[in-house]
Order: sequence, then structure tokens, then C-alpha cells
Amino acid sequence: MKPETVEQISKAAAQAALEFMEKERQRQKKAKKDWRRRNTKLLLKNYRGFVKHSQEAQEKFEVTRWDDSLEDLFTEEFAIESIRKSKARTQAMVRFIERMLTAYKAICEATGKPEDVRRYQVIDAMYISDKNMSPEEIAECHKIDVRTVYRDVTDACEALSVLIFGVDAIQFE
Repeated sequence: MKPETVEQISKAAAQAALEFMEKERQRQKKAKKDWRRRNTKLLLKNYRGFVKHSQEAQEKFEVTRWDDSLEDLFTEEFAIESIRKSKARTQAMVRFIERMLTAYKAICEATGKPEDVRRYQVIDAMYISDKNMSPEEIAECHKIDVRTVYRDVTDACEALSVLIFGVDAIQFE
């Protein structure tokens, strides 16, 4: 083989490898961002359950009675400690989510844009408030299309991801 041909093949192979590595890096970066957005949406979807769990766990502690049996005591104590730790983590998460939602609401209101305020109201109605509204009910209430409700949720989750996960949620180009 001619030296020029070998050099051309080497350059083409190196270029292909670089392009592949860049595409893989971009794919991983997008997957990481999607993971954060998906986790933000999961936190919102489960928010009411988190609140209920932390409240119910507190009630269980107040009515728990210890058994006289030593074996039952250790078994029950272990279970209670496990529940207590779960409750504490859930309560911490609920407080954190509440702070981030408060910050998001303030940001939305500060922009003065009706669509930003609506985005907060949409996620509040769908995931946070005591009254669980369907996307159709929210669309009717705000006089928007149901697709706009879903778009608002996506946009709100994008903004909340930055608040929840910090700078890691931002995709730098």
C-alpha cells in the first residue's frame, strides 16, 4: 500500500472515531438532562403521597405500643426505626420540594408574564394542591388546549429541575 493511502485511511478512521465519541458524549449529556427532568416530574407526581406518608408515619408513632416480649420489642423497634428514618427522609424531601416550589412561584410571578404564572398554577393544580385536577379540567379552567397543559408541565419541570438539581440541570452548548 502506498504511504499516502495509509495516511488517508488513518485520518478517516481517526475522524470517524472522534465523531463517534462526540455523538456518544452528546447522547450521555442528553440522557443525564432527561433523567433530571424525569425525576423532577416523578417528585411532582408523588408529592401528595410524600405528604400523606410523612403525616401518617407521625400518627403511627403516636399510637405505637411496645410489647412486653423481648423478641417482639427488638423486631418492632427495628421496624419502627426503619419507618422513622423513612419518614424523616420523606419529610426533608417534602420541605425541600415546598421551598423549590415557593421559589419557582416567585420567579414566575416576578416575570410578569401570564404564561409563567399559568405554568405554576398548572403544576399546582395537577400535582400540589389538595384538589387533584385532570389536564382537561385545568385546560378548561385556564381556557387553553390540553396540549398546552402538557407543554406547561414540561416547561415547569425544566425550570424546576434547575432549582432542584442546580447547575447540573442546565445543558451548556
